Amino acid sequence: MKLYPESAALQLEFDKIKSLLTEHCSGEYAKRKSGDLRIHTRKDYIELELKQSYEYKLLLQTAQYFPNDFTSNISREIKLLGIPGATLSGEEFMQLHKLATAIERIFRWFDSERRSAYPALAEVVKDTYYEKVIVQMIEEKLDETGAVKDTASPELQKIRMSLYRKRNELRRMFEKVVAKLNKAGYAADIEESFSNGRRVVAVFAEHKRMVKGILHGESDSRKTAFIEPEETIGLNNDVFNLENDERKEVQRILKALTGELSIYSTLLQTWYAIAGEYDFIRAKARLAVDYNGNYPNILDKAYIDLKDAYHPLLFLYNKNSSRKTIPVSITLDEKSRILVISGPNAGGKTVTMKTIGLNQMMMQSGLLVPVHPVSQMGIFKQLYIHIGDTQSIEFELSTYSSHLMHMKHFIENANGRTMFFIDELGSGSDPNLGGAFAEVIMEELSRKHAFGIVTTHYLNLKVMAGKTSGIINGAMAFDEEKLQPLYRLIVGKPGSSYTFSIAERIGLPKQLIGRARQLVEQDHFRLDKLLNRTEQTQQQLDKEKTELQQLMKENERLKKEMEVFINKEKHRQQVELAKHQNKITEERIAEMKETERKLKQIVLEWKKTENKDEVLKQIQNLLFRKKEHAITNKLAKKIDSKYQEVKAEITAGVKVKMKKNHQVGEVKEIRGKRAIVQIGLLPMSVDINDLVVVQEKTVNQ
Repeated sequence: MKLYPESAALQLEFDKIKSLLTEHCSGEYAKRKSGDLRIHTRKDYIELELKQSYEYKLLLQTAQYFPNDFTSNISREIKLLGIPGATLSGEEFMQLHKLATAIERIFRWFDSERRSAYPALAEVVKDTYYEKVIVQMIEEKLDETGAVKDTASPELQKIRMSLYRKRNELRRMFEKVVAKLNKAGYAADIEESFSNGRRVVAVFAEHKRMVKGILHGESDSRKTAFIEPEETIGLNNDVFNLENDERKEVQRILKALTGELSIYSTLLQTWYAIAGEYDFIRAKARLAVDYNGNYPNILDKAYIDLKDAYHPLLFLYNKNSSRKTIPVSITLDEKSRILVISGPNAGGKTVTMKTIGLNQMMMQSGLLVPVHPVSQMGIFKQLYIHIGDTQSIEFELSTYSSHLMHMKHFIENANGRTMFFIDELGSGSDPNLGGAFAEVIMEELSRKHAFGIVTTHYLNLKVMAGKTSGIINGAMAFDEEKLQPLYRLIVGKPGSSYTFSIAERIGLPKQLIGRARQLVEQDHFRLDKLLNRTEQTQQQLDKEKTELQQLMKENERLKKEMEVFINKEKHRQQVELAKHQNKITEERIAEMKETERKLKQIVLEWKKTENKDEVLKQIQNLLFRKKEHAITNKLAKKIDSKYQEVKAEITAGVKVKMKKNHQVGEVKEIRGKRAIVQIGLLPMSVDINDLVVVQEKTVNQ
């Protein structure tokens, strides 16, 4: 993205965002990348960066471990590895070993399931591979501290075995010498020491000529002399020579290992970059968590549709101060490309403008932005900004001259992929002339299909925005009664500067305010007053709209609760009905079995008796009258066990029992001589005379 002027990023405080990002980086690679953060225009690159940050943010929020623990700066070691003839130390090899094991953990972390769940993070390691032979080669020669193992070569093993034996022999001989000197009273308190790698004995200086050997020196006090005993000179020489051979062999092994691993220098450089990339991605995710950054929808065109966008620095400041930040929502598209924001000073116009600009720069640099996830952000290729006093001392330009020079650049270079921000367009000159130039500049920028935000107090620009295609008005809300800005952007209407209202509220003499009003053109004053009234009316409407929305939400909530209650009640009634039907079924089965038994008996009587008519009457009574009577009696007993009849008037809401079939229900409505009774799920119309009021029996009853 092209920025104009060069200080554009600084004016929008993008440098502060980079500083915060750097603080979250652990290694030098990530810190360097944070400092060099660039603003991109390729959609695929931007989306990948955002997806990676978003996926790592999910890991942080769900407390999942990701194995990117390696953050050491080993660029020098890797560079040396690629230089012919170079030799790495054991400690440097162990840094490479740590890198290799860290990369191994990353590859193991990305199993098939995680590659599907975090595809953007997996892209970092997509084009490389893990080579386990690097770890094997290092572990074959070095231990965990970086020291060369005895088994690194047969020659080294031989040398160290000889060295071990000679040192033991020297130690035993030295102990004999020290014991003899102690017995003679020559040995000092420290007894032994080392000088130039050779074992020496400490004797009192007055006795130094009594000890045969090589004098290596004396203490600072001249009271102690350090002598290599004659008996140990040969052994010391052997140990010294073997140690020298050991150093040469160790150096040879390290040099050989460096040469063997040099073919993997490019791969190790790739691994180092991978570890740094994950460190950088983690830093971006941590920063996003701080200011509640999200991943908006990205469009490869000039477009802005921000929902609940915050200025990240202001959000962090207010968060630390336990204060609320007012978000801004704005849409700029092909039909509404330029927004003219008006309103009183210190009302939030500039902050709103910086919020849009900073979020755009952050998004195009691959940083998650503090907006609602449903927001849509297009990609711009140019960003122009003009904020504050731009007086040029170098070129001896006034504020207005400098202002016009910037506008000249805007007009000459703007296109459909340009986003611009102009604070107080036309200021610094005669209001009439400045306003005229401002109007012409806006027309030209609109003609070039540029997108942008302009802040102004000029009435002519407010009027122009209302009637010019592609330009819309916006106002910062202001509470006239409390004389306080509300820091809320209202799109679609111009705002008043509240010049006279503020003057009245702070107590300026009324005669001065009156004279000022007389000096202002009547049309100008009437328009500003009209804007003032419009804004207050809008605020009242917004307040009433908010209250209505709250009432509607509450109504919807109560409606849902009632639906849940009704559904539960219907379910309960269905269950009760099912239980009742099941009991009736069981009773009918029992009755049928009893009827079957009696029919068998009647059949026997039929065969024996000659009075066939009597037997037929028995069958009829059994199958019809007695069956109905039995069922009715059982139902009546059940109802009577649960309910008792009471003398009361039949009204809506009371429970009643039907005299004929003993069913119980609730009276819903009285219609003349009939009542609507709810029995189970179905309402029934029943004659009042066929009903009797009942109530449930208590436990004691």
